[in-house]
Amino acid sequence: MQAYQLGSQKFEGADTQVFGVSTDNVYSLKAFAEKLTLSFPLLSDFKDRKVGEAYGIMIPKMGMANRVTFVIDKAGKIEFMEQGAAAMDILGAGDACSRLAHKAAK
Repeated sequence: MQAYQLGSQKFEGADTQVFGVSTDNVYSLKAFAEKLTLSFPLLSDFKDRKVGEAYGIMIPKMGMANRVTFVIDKAGKIEFMEQGAAAMDILGAGDACSRLAHKAAK
């Protein structure tokens, strides 16, 4: 999350919205966002984990979602996805957002 906060200018110029979704509860996410002084929202999928299930990223044995970064276009189509440790690197998502912005400008 800190990398996304520090690299927020990569996304601002591409007409995008950054947000995080976690299976942590609202109170934990609020404390985490305040600690890191995040300028983008963190959303909780704690109650029923429907978002994680809908995107196929739940780890059922652990009751939590895998770490994944998605870039979703304005029509709702997933344009880019990275899982695991690679999901923490903003370069792939930033490049995908830039490609989408370039495509939209045509």
